[in-house]
Amino acid sequence: MIRPLTLRRLLLPWLLLFVPLLRAGPLDGTFEIATASSQLQDGVVELSAQIHYPLTGAVREVLRDGVTLAFDLEISVKRPRHYWFDADVVSLNLRRELSYHVISDRYVVRGPDGVEQNSYPTLESALDQLGQLERFPITVAAQLRGDGPWEVALRAGVRRGRMPDALRALMFWRDDWHRTSDWYTWTLER
Repeated sequence: MIRPLTLRRLLLPWLLLFVPLLRAGPLDGTFEIATASSQLQDGVVELSAQIHYPLTGAVREVLRDGVTLAFDLEISVKRPRHYWFDADVVSLNLRRELSYHVISDRYVVRGPDGVEQNSYPTLESALDQLGQLERFPITVAAQLRGDGPWEVALRAGVRRGRMPDALRALMFWRDDWHRTSDWYTWTLER
């Protein structure tokens, strides 16, 4: 029979081994595509979506340390086929960046081309803006050949972007700054 003291000695190293796996990552928290829809407007298919990005103390801290976070949206439009692979109609990636500007004490969101940028007084308002996508054109009606229906899918991702050289050496081995949502799919009818 194993004595209780010996049992504790045997279990303690195993428990200590798994404790680091239980700690929360920097991007833990609510991360989901709440709603998404598309509509055909004047010959253009437009996408509208609401995305909830994670807001943690670690996110706030790394932004203040000079790290840029990249927010990616993957958009695809496919035509399902019965006896063959689905036909890819459109595949897009939209990348926006969030950084913190120390002198103005504001959070800066840069658009996909890097030219368009907006600043926000709080991280919450910047993340809310990143999560709002209104009437974003994804394709024109001429690319939608056939009589449909088409499947539209959207996936959001957050990852660590640019960072100062001093932090690059410290964060080299850490890979917990990348997270993607599940695919959000719906049917587009003409």
